[in-house]
Amino acid sequence: MTFRWPLVLGIMLGLAAIATGFAVGSDRIEDWQLAARWTARVGFPMFLLTYSASSLARLWPSPLTRSPWQNRRWWGLGFATCHTIHLYALITFLTISPETRTLASLIPGGSAYVTLYAMALTSNDAAMRALGRNWKRLHTFGIHYIWLIFTLAYAGRIFEPATRVEGLIAVPLALAALGLRIAARQRKAA
Repeated sequence: MTFRWPLVLGIMLGLAAIATGFAVGSDRIEDWQLAARWTARVGFPMFLLTYSASSLARLWPSPLTRSPWQNRRWWGLGFATCHTIHLYALITFLTISPETRTLASLIPGGSAYVTLYAMALTSNDAAMRALGRNWKRLHTFGIHYIWLIFTLAYAGRIFEPATRVEGLIAVPLALAALGLRIAARQRKAA
C-alpha cells in the first residue's frame, strides 16, 4: 500500500499555519511574518520524525516505530511540501517588509532549500538506482545539514526574550533526535 498521507498532512499543516497567521496578524506584513514563522514551526516535527525514523525503528523495533521508517520517503516529502509553503510565506514577508536581510544571513537557509529540493527530487527508486552510492551520500548530508540549520536557527532564538521558550523547546528536541541517531549507529556497529 502506498503511504502518501504525510504528503497531504504537510500541505494541510502549511496552509493551516498561513491561515492562522492571517487570522491573528494585525496588518499585511505581520500576517506574512506570522505565516512564515508558523509554517516553520509546524514543519519542524515532521522533519524530526523523518530524521529519527530509522533510529527509532532500530532502537525500539515495533510496528509503531517501523511504520515511519518504512514510509520515511513520504514523511520527507510531506516535510518538503510544508517547508515549500514556508518558503513562499518567508519570501512574501521579506518582499513586503521594510526589514532587510544580509546575503550572508540568507545563504545557509538558501543552501538548505537547494539540498531539500535535491533530496525531494531524488526520493524515488529510479534516482536511487541512477545515483548509486551518491544517493545515500546526498540524503545523509542533506538530512544532517537541514538538522544543523534548524538547530542553529532555534538556538539563536534562546537569546531573544520574545522567542526564548521556542528555542528552549526546539533545541533539546533537535539534540535528542541527534542522540537517537548516534545511539542507533552505535548499536548497529556493535
